[in-house]
Amino acid sequence: MEYIIGIDVGTTSVRGALVDKIGNIVEIAVESITTWNPEPDFYEQSSNQIWQSCCRVMKKIISRVSPASIKGIGFDATCSLAVFDIKGKPVSVNKKDIDDQNIILWMDHRAKKEADDINQTKHQILKYVGGHVSLEMVIPKVLWLKRNHSRCWKKAHHYFLLNDFLTWKCTGEEYRSLCSVVCKFNYEALPTGSSGWNKEFFEIIDLIELSEDNWKKIGSNVINPGTLCGKLTLQAAEEFGLLPGTPVAASLIDAHAGSLGVVGCIAENISPQFHKRLALICGTSTCHMWQTPYPVYVPGVWGPYYNAMIPKMWLLEGGQSASGKLIDHIIDTHPATSSIKNNLQNQHISNYLNSLLRKLAEKKQISLDELSNEVHVWPDFHGNRSPLADPTFRGMILGLTLAKDEENLAVLYLAVIQALAYGTRHILQEIERKAGKKSIESIIICGGLCRNDLFVQTHANAMGLPVLIPEQSESILLGAAILGASVAKFYSNIEEAVLHMAGPAKIIKPNLAVTNYHAKKYAVFMEMLNFQNKIKQTMNF
Repeated sequence: MEYIIGIDVGTTSVRGALVDKIGNIVEIAVESITTWNPEPDFYEQSSNQIWQSCCRVMKKIISRVSPASIKGIGFDATCSLAVFDIKGKPVSVNKKDIDDQNIILWMDHRAKKEADDINQTKHQILKYVGGHVSLEMVIPKVLWLKRNHSRCWKKAHHYFLLNDFLTWKCTGEEYRSLCSVVCKFNYEALPTGSSGWNKEFFEIIDLIELSEDNWKKIGSNVINPGTLCGKLTLQAAEEFGLLPGTPVAASLIDAHAGSLGVVGCIAENISPQFHKRLALICGTSTCHMWQTPYPVYVPGVWGPYYNAMIPKMWLLEGGQSASGKLIDHIIDTHPATSSIKNNLQNQHISNYLNSLLRKLAEKKQISLDELSNEVHVWPDFHGNRSPLADPTFRGMILGLTLAKDEENLAVLYLAVIQALAYGTRHILQEIERKAGKKSIESIIICGGLCRNDLFVQTHANAMGLPVLIPEQSESILLGAAILGASVAKFYSNIEEAVLHMAGPAKIIKPNLAVTNYHAKKYAVFMEMLNFQNKIKQTMNF
């Protein structure tokens, strides 16, 4: 047998999968990683720890096969910024100068002022990020380091997105994936072939130093995801337990790997065309990925990015900065949670709440959806990524009472899930408004939240669209493995690998009986947006 390996570095763990030619996952291993939160809105990680976790994961998943059977490796990771000196050693990104903490995590919001200053330039390049660069992207963070951390700024010689650090560490080659630089570094990629760094933009935002030595610090050599970026060095091979010379693919950001892993899934009577599907990659946050054959410019939605995932297609990327994390927060901070957890036996609390909601609906003789009639939520507890592109937005809950029992928690939990679905509806509404037509006919959900039946059915009901759940639950790992399959030459190109490896999907149809209910709740949702804007105007912020 011949295999490929997919490695996924998420927010809280490193995961690896041994995958065969047709997309079957043979082995999985997981290692946790640490996140430091030294100040409010500061989140940092360690590239050394992540690399060591990758090595342990790799050895676990190949323990029962020959190293010679591994024909390709693909990586994905969070869109976090990793900083290194001229010798390739980590450089601290925190004020305590702990060099091992050299990664600014994607969810770090320290660079708000820098993002605001960049956006005030209104440079034409910002049209590729929905008109506003996000403080979760890389360039505002680099500018923050220049303004606030002179030691790091002076020592920094390499700025890598985390996924590109991994391929560099494996191969010694300083290639950047086009996915990384076009989506997070404000790199321009066009179908005319006129691609590259915009020197005028970096000069205006006071980062012209990055252009030195042919842009070496942020990427002189940019290649498409899934193309060969190098082969395992002797040292990397020894640390992994693999053979030197094993091919390594140019990487993807984790959400993009998830989208790659699901966009080709097969479902009866559902169009297989990529541009008719919206992929939701759900975890701590949610990313909304849409591939289109033509560019669509949507304020507050990242992109369009050319060639960022599927060759010769444009990618639009919406998102919610807190989704799984928001659900956990609501549950963890409710007074009823501790007593529920004390009585649970090998059952996740969300499953318990889902069951409780079904019983409540049956008791009241209404649909489960309607239990939230008096409770409404605006879900931006960590700012709005899309389509408002405003990190100052905050969460709102309407309908609070003094109740603190488990039924109160269950209804609030339902209202939060519905609010996340309405956030997706808001993003899709803006995409289709700018596209000038309704293109999206189905939604694909992958990631941890796809295992929550209530979350999935609520999205189908609130959107009025069928939801596809891939039978292969590890979509992000599969997406990373598809990259490996490309350099292993199992398939002639990424598109062919996607269509052969994605596998079948289960269809969740919307309950059309609650369409009118969700239309009314969505109207309330949009009124909450208007009300928060009025509050901001009144309070002058």
